[in-house]
Amino acid sequence: MKVRIYANSWPIRGSFTISRGSKTEAEVVVVEIEENGVVGRGECVPYARYNESVASVLTQLEAVIPKLKENIPTRDDIQKWLPSGAARNALDCAFWDWECKASKTSIWDKVGISPKPLVTAYTLSLDTPDNMEKAAIDNASRPLLKLKLGGEEDLARVQAVRRGAPASKIILDANEAWTPELYQQLIPELVKLDVAMIEQPFPSDNDAVLAELEHPIPICADESCHDRKNLAKLAERYEMINIKIDKTGGLTEALAVKQEAEKLGLQVMVGCMLASSLSMAPAFVVAQGAEIVDLDGPLLLETDIDNGFEFSMNEMQPFSAGLWG
Repeated sequence: MKVRIYANSWPIRGSFTISRGSKTEAEVVVVEIEENGVVGRGECVPYARYNESVASVLTQLEAVIPKLKENIPTRDDIQKWLPSGAARNALDCAFWDWECKASKTSIWDKVGISPKPLVTAYTLSLDTPDNMEKAAIDNASRPLLKLKLGGEEDLARVQAVRRGAPASKIILDANEAWTPELYQQLIPELVKLDVAMIEQPFPSDNDAVLAELEHPIPICADESCHDRKNLAKLAERYEMINIKIDKTGGLTEALAVKQEAEKLGLQVMVGCMLASSLSMAPAFVVAQGAEIVDLDGPLLLETDIDNGFEFSMNEMQPFSAGLWG
């Protein structure tokens, strides 16, 4: 099996800001595997919050190249070779793509799902209340808006967006920036503003307090949720989990996480890192039937990969085989 691993970047339209900082480009790592003239591709996003970088992910992947060249692996092999995270995601998704193409079978046939268009959230970057209100006005026709928040002035931000987009469903992402005290101050006002969900209000190592607080608005685990290991504990603290294939380490584990979460009574959100449609395609598979879909990565980029997703009437259309799977 031939293997090609390389870094790539996608310019962001303007900039993208969350509580941990801003960036102007999405940095990704791509894996391409080839056997008998059939090529499979996978893309991942190294994330500093999880102690990942482009260099560290490349190093992880380079370490498994000899194993790939020895024999064609199984998906179980890939789960054993690498831990949950970006590196395994790129390799796992590349192998799914290769397997589909080699067997001339679509990903939908392999997983037994009939794909449907999905409404995705559209993310409003963290900014001043005035600027977020302007962004909300520009996107008021979108049915689902996700607001990046950062602590101070968050209530004013949500109020501003609600003024700008009175008909949109609103979900919030605090990216671990709140304290329990701030949470208790904000919740009554956020209920009045008809906020539908709050994502990761507290740091992942300080979320046990959620079991003691009231949840008039459903709370979703993001940074606290990676793979299946701690799902039972999360079910005691959260109503929902955010599955991202860069956290699970690929489509294989993501599908297993979804199945286990649903057994535990957790609702499912499927999210993404900032990346091209190549990253969104396997996540789109997981997102079929999810309560909330947040796969707007390509909408936030200046350009997208060839054969990328088509968005029409606020919906993502099922992707073509020319993209992936």
